[in-house]
Amino acid sequence: MNRFTTSWGDHRLTRFPEDPREQLRAWDAADEYLLQYLHGEVPHPTKDPADAPAAPAGPAGLRGTVVILGDRWGALATVLAAARPAADLVQLGDSYLAQQATRANLAHAGLAPEAVRLLAGTEAPPERIDTLLVRVPKSLALLEDQLHRLAPALHPGTRVLGTGMVTEIHTSTLELFERIIGPTRTSLAAKKARLIFCTPDPAVARPANPWPHRYALPGDLGPLAGRTVVNHGGIFCPDRLDIGTRFLLGHLPQRRGPEQVVDLGCGNGILGTAAALANPEAEVTFIDESFAAVASAEETFRANTPPGAVGHFRAGDALAAVPAGSVDLVLNNPPFHSHQATTDATAWRMFTGARRALRPGGELWVVGNRHLGYHVKLRRLFGNCQTVAGNPKFVILRAVKK
Repeated sequence: MNRFTTSWGDHRLTRFPEDPREQLRAWDAADEYLLQYLHGEVPHPTKDPADAPAAPAGPAGLRGTVVILGDRWGALATVLAAARPAADLVQLGDSYLAQQATRANLAHAGLAPEAVRLLAGTEAPPERIDTLLVRVPKSLALLEDQLHRLAPALHPGTRVLGTGMVTEIHTSTLELFERIIGPTRTSLAAKKARLIFCTPDPAVARPANPWPHRYALPGDLGPLAGRTVVNHGGIFCPDRLDIGTRFLLGHLPQRRGPEQVVDLGCGNGILGTAAALANPEAEVTFIDESFAAVASAEETFRANTPPGAVGHFRAGDALAAVPAGSVDLVLNNPPFHSHQATTDATAWRMFTGARRALRPGGELWVVGNRHLGYHVKLRRLFGNCQTVAGNPKFVILRAVKK
């Protein structure tokens, strides 16, 4: 846990799940820059002072409905809620973990949970938005989908402000704001962060939202050939099958009978869907911390399985909500990035959760980049780890709960 000091107040903030060994902060310079601007501390954020809209200059300037999009760990929502502006504060995003971090940080600040309305990015946004604060995500596709969803709620008087690190804001980012909302410009850089100023223009000929995107699986995947995959904005490898998943699809375990299967970190759900097609008696649970991923998995599953197939779809913190000793098979293609940070913390949490959730004799199947050395962690946790298959880039590992 770290202390975030701003002119709006001083707050103890944490990521979620909370880990006392965690060295990564729950905010960065982009969050600081936006809050400084909103407080009136950045009088000339652009080369031409006339080119930037006036800041609201503190809590009194925030009124109506304020939507905070993509608030990574709730830093912006917590700070603004504690300042008690005359506004309806709404946090909207794709991350279940970010929502949980926001709840925890509101509690640290002594605020009630209802101080901020928490909405998933797949839910309907407010009908009218007076201020839109955008924390630019890593995925341009996710930003595109979210801006399309929010644009109808904007009006000519809506204040639209974005923030991100210099490495996150590209010409394509600005073009997206311009194409979907209206005229856009950026600030000068401060601590390697920038602001985005966008003016809603009702005359903008906004193109159709291209998300979700659908494609057919290639013809060399046997019984999966031609199956439909559905990807909402923000899903990894949105327009084709990623090569790690493709490799695991070619080596899935052949199992029969009634089983509880989990597609952990499901993404578009193609692994769990393949397991359901191979074993019609299986019940498959799809879990991801991304709301867009869970929506993608459900649509992929429904598009490819017969009416009697049983699927469950859950946004969550890995296997934390799954009862211990209740699962027969876990399929996992774990991420090794958390926003811009490279870390194995997510994979480690998935592996430990799988060991707890599996029944004796249950199996965890993992595909990962060979250089990540997941076999070491799995042997430490399970006491065993078999290499099922490998190529120069990936390895498929199998660990059995004893």
